[in-house]
Amino acid sequence: MVEPSPAGSATDRPVRELSTGSQADPYAIYAELRDEGLVHLVREPNGLHRWLVLGYAESRDVFADPRFSKDPTRAWEQLREAGYVSGEPGDRADYLYHVANTDPPDHTRLRKLIGKAFTNRRVQAMRPRIRQVAAGLLDRMAREAGGTVDLVQAYSHPLATTVMCEILGIPDLDRESFRTWATAILTAPGGAAPGAMTKAEGYAAMRDFFTSLIQDKRSGAQDTGEERADVLTALIHATDEGDRLTETELVSTVMLLMSAGQEPTVNLINNGVLALLDHPEQLAMLREKPELIEGAVEEFLRYDPPVQLSTMRVAVEDVEVAGTVIPAGGIVALSIAAAGRDEGRFAEAGRLDVTRADHAHLAFGHGIHHCVGAPLARMEGEIGIGMLIERFPRLSLACPADELRWRPTRIMRGLVEFPVRLDAAVGR
Repeated sequence: MVEPSPAGSATDRPVRELSTGSQADPYAIYAELRDEGLVHLVREPNGLHRWLVLGYAESRDVFADPRFSKDPTRAWEQLREAGYVSGEPGDRADYLYHVANTDPPDHTRLRKLIGKAFTNRRVQAMRPRIRQVAAGLLDRMAREAGGTVDLVQAYSHPLATTVMCEILGIPDLDRESFRTWATAILTAPGGAAPGAMTKAEGYAAMRDFFTSLIQDKRSGAQDTGEERADVLTALIHATDEGDRLTETELVSTVMLLMSAGQEPTVNLINNGVLALLDHPEQLAMLREKPELIEGAVEEFLRYDPPVQLSTMRVAVEDVEVAGTVIPAGGIVALSIAAAGRDEGRFAEAGRLDVTRADHAHLAFGHGIHHCVGAPLARMEGEIGIGMLIERFPRLSLACPADELRWRPTRIMRGLVEFPVRLDAAVGR
């Protein structure tokens, strides 16, 4: 179809409708689009236009290209018309003031401060606790499931949420609220089901919660050294030559860490397990050689990534990508899922292979915005999937595959429910 020229698009550029993201197999659509070109102008149901990049090399280049900005104020009018923001650029909500929505030098400053709290040492110290949480959930599944469970509610979600809450220092009582808030935040404007929490309501609820929690921690926190008990307390104290996160930056950063640290990990575990159930020979190989789990997780991240579409970037000048000129002001999204299936980059890209040695996927991005939580997500994927398939050697899907429902979010790639049979009696 051809529409009138939207802001930041070429005149008479063919525009494709962008669906809700809930297709069971988006990869057939990506392959069809890639055959026609590596860059397409697409339109969301709410009217927002994006330039969608499908190729691996092209996506990797855009990730690292400073001519594409992460600052939403550069496309404010387009985002406001689509319902993503309101008011004027100077009024942008506090949830937008974080490292994923900034460019250098602000990004450099924020990333450095966050890095002081989110250290590799802190992440690695969580390994025994992650195994303990996973074991407890597996025990409960074996005792209470009656042979069939929803893997989302019984395992992947409580595992990811518990771990992230403990890292950040969030009380137990509040953990069940986060998936509701995260679901709302990830839903495009106008896409919420009747009666469901809206994006604005989800942001407001999470903002209010963290504002109050930060006040409590600030009043009771003691500056006792770099490696404190939780990341939130460390962020409160994180400094660089006297510089600290402002209150707005702190609230926004913790909101980002909680959302990005929960939903992708849930999807990584579920998508990885589903891929194994769809490929029983790969599952058998991984059970026979559990030492392959580290590389297998990298393959799951390539084959069916938990985040299928990057967050937005804005062209600050006209930029040519794969023969297409993306004009200044154009909003750009990179198809991480399509990049992982690019036959020009990965041999037999449509085949799952847990022994694959080429792990240069883009599931965690590339360049200065590479995901700060990637080591934690990998660890949770290795432990979560590895312990599950070891404990339940006859794990199987409890419904026809075509009855599985995918969450209607274009950025994330995750199941609504994941019913599985455990056959717990044969486990340890």
